[in-house]
Amino acid sequence: MKQDPVIPSTDIACFHCGEPCRDRDIIIDDKHFCCEGCRLVFDILNQNGMCTYYDLNKTPGQSQKITVRKDKFLFLDDTSIQQSLISFKDARQTHITFYLPQMHCSSCLWLLEQLHRLHEGVISCKVNFERKEADIIFDHDKISLRQVAELLTGIGYEPYISYNDMGKKKRVIDRKKIFRLGVAGFCFANIMLMSFPEYLGIDDKEESLLIFFRYLNLFLSLPVFFYSAGEFYTSAWNALKQRFLNIDAPIVLAIWVTFARSLYEVFTATGSGYFDSMTGIVFFMLAGRVLQDRTHRQLNFDRDYTSYFPVAVTRIKEEGNSTVTLPDIQLNDTLLIHHQELIPADGIITRGRALIDYSFVTGESLPVAKEMGEIVYAGGKQVGGNIEILVIKEVAQSYLTRLWNKDVFNQSSQTESSFVHGLSRWFTWVVFAIALIAGIYWTIFDTSRSWNAITAVLIIACPCALLLSNTFTNGNILRRLARNQFYLRHATVIEKMASIDTIVFDKTGTLTASTEMEVVYDGKPLSASLKQKIATLAAQSTHPLSKGIAAWAGAPLTNPFLAFEEKPGKGIEGMVDGDLITLGSALFITGKPQQDDASTVYVAVEGQLLGRFRFRNHYRQSVPMLLRRLQQHFRLAIVSGDNDGELPYLRKLLGPLAALHFHQQPEDKLEVLQQMQQDGHRVLMIGDGLNDSGALKQADVGVAITDNSNNFTPASDAIIEASALPKLFELIRLCKLNRKIVMAAFIISIVYNIVGLYFAVQGTLSPMIAAILMPCSSISILLITFGLSNLAARRLKLS
Repeated sequence: MKQDPVIPSTDIACFHCGEPCRDRDIIIDDKHFCCEGCRLVFDILNQNGMCTYYDLNKTPGQSQKITVRKDKFLFLDDTSIQQSLISFKDARQTHITFYLPQMHCSSCLWLLEQLHRLHEGVISCKVNFERKEADIIFDHDKISLRQVAELLTGIGYEPYISYNDMGKKKRVIDRKKIFRLGVAGFCFANIMLMSFPEYLGIDDKEESLLIFFRYLNLFLSLPVFFYSAGEFYTSAWNALKQRFLNIDAPIVLAIWVTFARSLYEVFTATGSGYFDSMTGIVFFMLAGRVLQDRTHRQLNFDRDYTSYFPVAVTRIKEEGNSTVTLPDIQLNDTLLIHHQELIPADGIITRGRALIDYSFVTGESLPVAKEMGEIVYAGGKQVGGNIEILVIKEVAQSYLTRLWNKDVFNQSSQTESSFVHGLSRWFTWVVFAIALIAGIYWTIFDTSRSWNAITAVLIIACPCALLLSNTFTNGNILRRLARNQFYLRHATVIEKMASIDTIVFDKTGTLTASTEMEVVYDGKPLSASLKQKIATLAAQSTHPLSKGIAAWAGAPLTNPFLAFEEKPGKGIEGMVDGDLITLGSALFITGKPQQDDASTVYVAVEGQLLGRFRFRNHYRQSVPMLLRRLQQHFRLAIVSGDNDGELPYLRKLLGPLAALHFHQQPEDKLEVLQQMQQDGHRVLMIGDGLNDSGALKQADVGVAITDNSNNFTPASDAIIEASALPKLFELIRLCKLNRKIVMAAFIISIVYNIVGLYFAVQGTLSPMIAAILMPCSSISILLITFGLSNLAARRLKLS
């Protein structure tokens, strides 16, 4: 058996994009280009003196082989669409934000921010590299919105404008937590500074100055108590309303007790209080939460099908073609669907032959051919020539919309509390018990010390150490995972990842690369000249299987004698330099139906069957090794919408115990996962398409895989880049180590608490000791969590 990827190879790389140059005649000076598009972009930059673009990075451009349709952005001339997309407009200028998924390096950033040099109408362009967005301000008297989009497209940065962008409000970043942290940090630092004279023993003669410092500390503590700590009050109150005691409740109690005792000491002139400890606790805990919450704002974990749909399509009417937005598409409208365009509504083909790629919606790996009179469904992508369809269902009633809006696909995600809440509850009861025992003891033997002992215990032994170790560890683990292209929605996903025992994979686009396939030939040997003739005939068809054969067979004949006929749904037959060659289905070639579900094309010469080509998805190179490692530690399963043509191969990869499910509709996938969970398993689901969206939501952890983290992915708990898939086992192990690191840091911090409690229960704890213990405990926890989590990542060979 012989396997060949269909990607050709060459020694010359394009100067603009780095792709192989099949045509070696596209040259400017001594620079080769893979296509006219890349050459054109270079020419534009060269004429405007902007070749610095190529100095910053080698071959930074995107391939321009797929040319953009000339009137693709015609819909941007529509005033109503403009109003829904632009963020600001006055008499002189317009502001708009475009999402540019092609942006990938510093060269892109430099070029886009030089956009004003390419057109005088562009006033400025500011790039948000993380979000791959460009905020553009332009003079609409000199350049239109459509021309701005075309200008970006011309240099290789085609804006991605989806239905989801219409009327979308700009995301507001909540900086409240940052402000709270800043206030707490300022007050904490100044209170520590003001407290030093008393720590070091201020002269009794300076009593007025001592009182002044104490009241100044009280004044500085007010913003922390009433503003910075507000987040903990809200969280604790919300939990209590639901009859749930989370970790914030005992922390709020510790803050209140500390503040109350401090007020008492200052107003009665019996001490300086614990304002330093209280503000320090709030500051460090907020710092941990800010670190933990600094997840990936540039990624969208909640995309729905509207992000997949275009803003508008072309509607055909007697008076001419016009653009129409999706909500305005009506029954019996005739729509023109271009090559590589999405079908927005269910319809009947009235002109042309369709080749629909449903892989993102159903999981089918190969495009489906459709003829005039057949129904095509919303969500499929036309990969053949232009077609016309008659709308039979509006967008709101289409298959894709109804599929997405099903209740089972929109159920709220499962929420589970972190183990730290349960642990803090036990810890709190133990602290209460110690405080009670200390209070009773001193009430019996020395009443004057009882209040001091109770409050000191509650202050010293608040579970802030547990919260600190958890938030700082989570924050660092999230950072390490992100460095390995594994992005989690929030920190609680780490704990869910650690508990899984079953991993379910989608096949198409997950285990396989969505843009490649393998061609395998079984049969009599083919001579070099015959392969050229087969390549010549196959190249005449636009069917993807024919394209695959043409690429497999190599270069076609130059100026052959050729006459052929393509028979829809059957194959293609033709005379190529005197040989009658036929390519097609088993029924077309042999007169007998095919016995299996494999994707095949049979080949015959002069009516004699020579063999057949089998097509299968190109599995990612790392998949066999990854599955072998995972099956030693987890239950594995496949749920795929594709046929079972590759069942034997997958059985070999996943082992005899793996569950393999094919021909699965989106609802079927969801039911498979529900059954696994009812059997007591904790399931991680990895998928890439809309057909996986229900299963991703049902899974304990849903992970969307993508070849580009800023491309469309269904809603999920995490996004993993395809290049990081080989590290999946190590990434899960790092999540499992997270809890151990939290516990290790917490146990060490307990030592500090025991030291503090030793003094507290005796009622002899001085502010000096408390002031030293508190920051020492917090900083040591920070160092321990960072050190252990970094060490764990290094041992797992993660970056």
